[in-house]
Amino acid sequence: MAKERIDKILSNQNIATRSEAKAMIKKGLVFADGIMVKRPDEKFDPDLSEIMVDGRRLNFKRHLYIMMNKPSGVLSASRDSRTRTVIDLLPEELKRDGLFPAGRLDKDTEGFILITDDGELAHKMLSPKSHVYKLYEAECDRTLTQGDVRAFSQGIRCGEIDFLPAEMKITGEKTALVEICEGKFHQIKKMFHSVGAEVVKLKRLRIGEVFLDGALRPGQSRELTYNEIKAIISRKHGI
Repeated sequence: MAKERIDKILSNQNIATRSEAKAMIKKGLVFADGIMVKRPDEKFDPDLSEIMVDGRRLNFKRHLYIMMNKPSGVLSASRDSRTRTVIDLLPEELKRDGLFPAGRLDKDTEGFILITDDGELAHKMLSPKSHVYKLYEAECDRTLTQGDVRAFSQGIRCGEIDFLPAEMKITGEKTALVEICEGKFHQIKKMFHSVGAEVVKLKRLRIGEVFLDGALRPGQSRELTYNEIKAIISRKHGI
C-alpha cells in the first residue's frame, strides 16, 4: 500500500476527523514506529508502520466489510439529497470514507446488503462470471404453483430480457424462496411478473454462503468475520 498522510489514515480508520487528528498530533498523542508525529501531512504505510494513538496501537483495517439488514424505504446508495441511504444508517464506529453498497436492493426490498470499500471484492461478487448465488424470500399476490417452479427452472424471458434458470422452492401458499446468480434490475419482480404474479414483499436472505444474521433488526449492521468475507464470493448454492 502507498504511504498516506497520517491525518487521512486516522480519519479513514474512524479514529478522528482530520481536524481532530491535527489537534491530537499537536498534543503529542500520535506516534509512528516509536517516533512522535509532528505534522498531519507526514506520510506512513499503515501496513508496515506501528501507529500509536494516545497510547493505543492502531488496529489498521485496509477494507471494511459490513452486513446490514436493510429496511424497506431506504435507498441502496452512498448518498442522496432527498432520502435516507444505507450509508446514513451505519453507526458512527463503522463509518469511513469510500464505503458503498455492493450491488443494490430496491428501495422497498429488505434484507442482506453488503457495504464495503473493497471494489475488487464487490466486482467479484457482482460479476455473473463468478456465479455468486443470492437467496431471496418472496411473497406474492396469488397462490404459487409447481408450474411457476418449472418456469423459473427453465429460464424466463421478460420483454427483451432473458433471465437465467433459477431455483424456486414454494414455502407457503403465496411465499417462495428463489435463488439467482444474476443481479439484473428488478429481476425477481420481473420473473414473477412474467408468470402472472406480483411480488408484494421481498427480502434477501443470503449472499454466497453467508446468511443474514438473524440478530440484526432492520437498519442494524455489523462487520463480517474473516470466514464470512471468504464465503461471500463462494459459488456453492442450493435451497
